[in-house]
Amino acid sequence: MQTTMNPVANNGTSAASDTGAVASAADQALQLFTTLLVAQVKNQDPLAPTDPSQFVNQLTQQTQMEALQKLAAQGSATTSMLQSLHVLSLGGQVGSDVAVATDHVTLSGSPVQTTLTLDVASARTSLVLTGSDGVGHRVALGSRPAGAFDIKLDPEALGLPPGRYALRVEADGGAGSRIEVHGTLASVRLAANNALVAQVGNVGEVTPDSITQFNGRPGA
Repeated sequence: MQTTMNPVANNGTSAASDTGAVASAADQALQLFTTLLVAQVKNQDPLAPTDPSQFVNQLTQQTQMEALQKLAAQGSATTSMLQSLHVLSLGGQVGSDVAVATDHVTLSGSPVQTTLTLDVASARTSLVLTGSDGVGHRVALGSRPAGAFDIKLDPEALGLPPGRYALRVEADGGAGSRIEVHGTLASVRLAANNALVAQVGNVGEVTPDSITQFNGRPGA
């Protein structure tokens, strides 16, 4: 289990390339602007010259455009740097137990720790797991107060074969709920669109914003 570091280097190269492209586009735009302005001065009617204030306004627009282009280039570089730092930060957590807010779980035979949170108390609460065959398996949880509580899903005890299952909570009055599945953070990478992707055991690939807890490395 290790962090995929190559995408960080690639992202750095991409950042430099993106910033260079923005700067190049800015230079071309400014050159075109200047060329048009000079042509306008050369070709104005000597008997009815253009009002100097118009040239001042155009030069002001040129300066503003140049400043905006530079800000865009700086913003692109800053965003890429922050993405790289985010990857490195998450990479330092590889091997840790994490909790992920999700609506599915992958069972492979071993018990899986989950955390359920109810917005309000429920007298009759169930966790429903639906497999790829569309069959729902209900785990009765009884009466539960509002707040978070842990549930261990044991596939063998529940008679569930290995596979991917959709999760949902059934509670009195349709009370709001959240499901978190615990697993080991196996790797972190940058996808082709520069989005961060984390691989978490018992869940699969998730975005970092779905990770709700970092619980440290087992035995640490």
